[in-house]
Amino acid sequence: MLFTDPVVVSWALVTTCVLGFLRLYSLWLRNPLKHIPGPWYTRITHYMLKWQTTIGRRMYYVHSLHEKYGTVVRISPYQVAISDPDGFVAIHRIGSGFLKSPWYEEFVGATGIGIGVFATVDPVKHGVMRRLFSRAFSTTSLRQNCEEVVREKVAKAIHRIKGEATYGSCDILHWLMLMTSDVIGQLAFGESFELLESGKKNEYIDTFQLVGIGSYLKHELPWLYAISHYIPLKPLRRMLNAGNSIREYGERAVENLNRHRDNKSNLFATALAECDAGDKAELTEDYIKSEASNLIFAGADTTAGTLTYLVWAVLRRPELQARLEAEVAAVDDINIFNDAFLEKQPLLNSVIDETLRLYGSIPANLPRVVPSKGAKFGDYEIPGGLEVETQAYTLHRDENVYPNALEFDESRWMDPKMLTPHQKSNFCPFGAGARVCIGQHLARMEIRMGAAVLFKQCPGLKLSSNMTDSMMEMENFFVVAPVGHRCDVTLQ
Repeated sequence: MLFTDPVVVSWALVTTCVLGFLRLYSLWLRNPLKHIPGPWYTRITHYMLKWQTTIGRRMYYVHSLHEKYGTVVRISPYQVAISDPDGFVAIHRIGSGFLKSPWYEEFVGATGIGIGVFATVDPVKHGVMRRLFSRAFSTTSLRQNCEEVVREKVAKAIHRIKGEATYGSCDILHWLMLMTSDVIGQLAFGESFELLESGKKNEYIDTFQLVGIGSYLKHELPWLYAISHYIPLKPLRRMLNAGNSIREYGERAVENLNRHRDNKSNLFATALAECDAGDKAELTEDYIKSEASNLIFAGADTTAGTLTYLVWAVLRRPELQARLEAEVAAVDDINIFNDAFLEKQPLLNSVIDETLRLYGSIPANLPRVVPSKGAKFGDYEIPGGLEVETQAYTLHRDENVYPNALEFDESRWMDPKMLTPHQKSNFCPFGAGARVCIGQHLARMEIRMGAAVLFKQCPGLKLSSNMTDSMMEMENFFVVAPVGHRCDVTLQ
């Protein structure tokens, strides 16, 4: 009866409104970032940022704020985006004191597969994890132990692409995704998923992608995630239980490692063989299970997406395609599968760098926590404990750093001696500083070889008639992907 009394209900509503108003007014007046330029609503709420994140438009939204407000912009009551070249270096240089935001562990932790080297915030713990794999992921070790795996998977993928494209239309994103998944499966789990043979994703890859969706939902919209437990839909139940399936699959990584300790194409076997004795204790079975799955997360969609955008960008430019086809046609059939030789091909590598500049797979926020003493960017002081973030999407489109920044111009990379200091320091498709992606050399190997073999074996490849530029617009759910989720090509 109490809650049906109109007087009580009225007073409750008035009280709620007054308390809400006082809360907002307090945020407005006491916001520690009120002196930073930005939309008025970012002084009191983060929900616009969260909404843009949820619909896959975060990088575009933050970029638009930089265009309107400058290189230092408030994007929420406790977050500031920085696009100043010197500010980027200050944040990400080794020893800067700007630690990774807790967001990383929260986001990856929500998957249920465990925190790996990518997401670990503690710099000491991260240093131990990174040392475990630093030699295994070095260019020298990859070429010695893993290049044969990449050769095999690239050859199979291009064979399948050529076969489909010869007689019709072929979705290269599909085949490149299978290729990169097979590569990282062989290197992390000690066995290929054999996706290129079957021509489709297996249950593990499907489940893994569900884990990513569930993690995103849990972190960005926790209330919706909580409600979803009570919705009796089979796909939803599968998504919620996906983390358990991933952990079970991790057992195979441990089993294969224990059976084949001498298999140097297994990254964990190489890590065990080459890391210091004091670090070997960190390679526990639980850690191997989680890190193997983290490697899939970091190394499959990302590399496949970048290579897909490279092919698309080249096929849209017939003159560039002709020059690239001529360069790789001059490479013999042995060296076309030789990464050290391909690394010396100027046009190929310039095209790769320009693709990474405009279409890198993780171009959005790299959040960091300001050291306790605070920091200054331009004329603006930012208190310690708050978050600053940079994003490659904006840094790579800075006209003051990259003239004609929106144009795909591979020539800007042809002569490394002509690059300016800011062009070098602001180029961050794999992150920067001590937290730069440990798998970048493997990614470049796959992209180099995949692109070289494709354009050598498929001269005259073209985009299918159904393809439009709008299909290749990037959607940004941490890793970017074409909104059309395909890229069709043909040799007809």
